[in-house]
Amino acid sequence: MRPQGLDLRPTPDRVREALFSILGTRIVGARLLDLYAGTGAVGIEALSRGAQRVTFVESNPRSLRILRANLNRCGLTSMADIHTCRVAGFLEQAGLWGGRYDIVFADPPYHTDEGEKLLPSLASDAIITRDSVVVLEHFTKVMVPPRVTRLLLLRQYRYGDTTLSVFGLTTDGAHSP
Repeated sequence: MRPQGLDLRPTPDRVREALFSILGTRIVGARLLDLYAGTGAVGIEALSRGAQRVTFVESNPRSLRILRANLNRCGLTSMADIHTCRVAGFLEQAGLWGGRYDIVFADPPYHTDEGEKLLPSLASDAIITRDSVVVLEHFTKVMVPPRVTRLLLLRQYRYGDTTLSVFGLTTDGAHSP
């Protein structure tokens, strides 16, 4: 199912295709955290490409209905955890995480600085491992810093108005996506 209306902005197909090209074989067997999951297109595709489990975080009731229907239609419900809450609330409750994530994908509302505000929370050893990647999808005109606490910007990929910024956890050096 695809959403109707202007309040939902799914990741465009070409950007989603690029995302999975960037992630490559890293997706197989991965635990993925899909923040601002919307209708679940990114997380569902990750599962179809071999991700072990996806945790979806979404607060919009309309998006959640579509997300649940999409998971059910694809037969992937047993491989997914859905948290009906705001992203900030989820990140404050470590008991919800179920362990660390190999990949974190965040697609916060465009034209806001919400992505930059959330990055420090994602640098926690409780959320990601040394080899994890954090991918922030954002409006191209929104600038992200090259380093946020222990997250280092490794690379940016621009697709028109959309940019994928890939971060890695670092202490001294960086790891490539």
